[in-house]
Amino acid sequence: MTGGFEAAGCAAKPALQAAIASQMHTNKQDTFFMAVNKSNAVLKVERLTKQVASVDLDNEEPLVILDNISFSINRSETVAIAGPSGSGKSTLLGLLAGLDTPSSGKVYIDDQDIFALNEDGRASLRAQKLGFVFQSFQLLPALTALENVMLPMEIIGMQDAEQTARNVLLRVGLQQRLRHYPHQLSGGEQQRVAIARAFAPRPKILLADEPTGNLDTRTGKQTIDLLFELNEEHGTTLVLVTHDHDLAQKCRRVLQIEAGRLL
Repeated sequence: MTGGFEAAGCAAKPALQAAIASQMHTNKQDTFFMAVNKSNAVLKVERLTKQVASVDLDNEEPLVILDNISFSINRSETVAIAGPSGSGKSTLLGLLAGLDTPSSGKVYIDDQDIFALNEDGRASLRAQKLGFVFQSFQLLPALTALENVMLPMEIIGMQDAEQTARNVLLRVGLQQRLRHYPHQLSGGEQQRVAIARAFAPRPKILLADEPTGNLDTRTGKQTIDLLFELNEEHGTTLVLVTHDHDLAQKCRRVLQIEAGRLL
């Protein structure tokens, strides 16, 4: 991962400039939080930082993966988190889902501070409010397409899980693949099952991590078109991690991350 290190200045003038810049940044952050509190935000991030110990034995400074990131995302908004490899975008997505814990900062989903919850509480929140689409599909190999889509609904006790799963698989064009196992499906079909699984429980927020990364160009375009169509139909908030510029531009807003900092 790329660090967020900056060399300390020795002269008084650079030090003064840094102090002024820091105060201006703090004032900007405070203004941001006042605006967030008045918004219709379903997801809020406040001064999120992630640091890990450096692997360099000669360097005692921690490696900064994410550095003081703040933003908010409104209901039904489509947002891309874009940046080069190693910029921290996938780490950020994991923190938004509560799959990792930050060094400092907060993440709110529906005004719930997710890191005020224990691991069981975060798991329950994920099941109730979040959907996921992964680059590597993450289908359970021992379950059929239908069973993979039913699973998250059964976990939260949704009624009519099977019929809902059938309807969503029909919507993504896989009505002839209900009883097929993942190894019997093409990559594009597996990703469509994953998309159906993500949308079936009607989550408030859908998090997608490089959803076309393992697909060819044509299949990738079909997958993205489907993802945005379903997002519009369901009114879900879509947060998409990608290094693909064209894909990012399909979103209403793009958050650009570089060296762990939000530009």
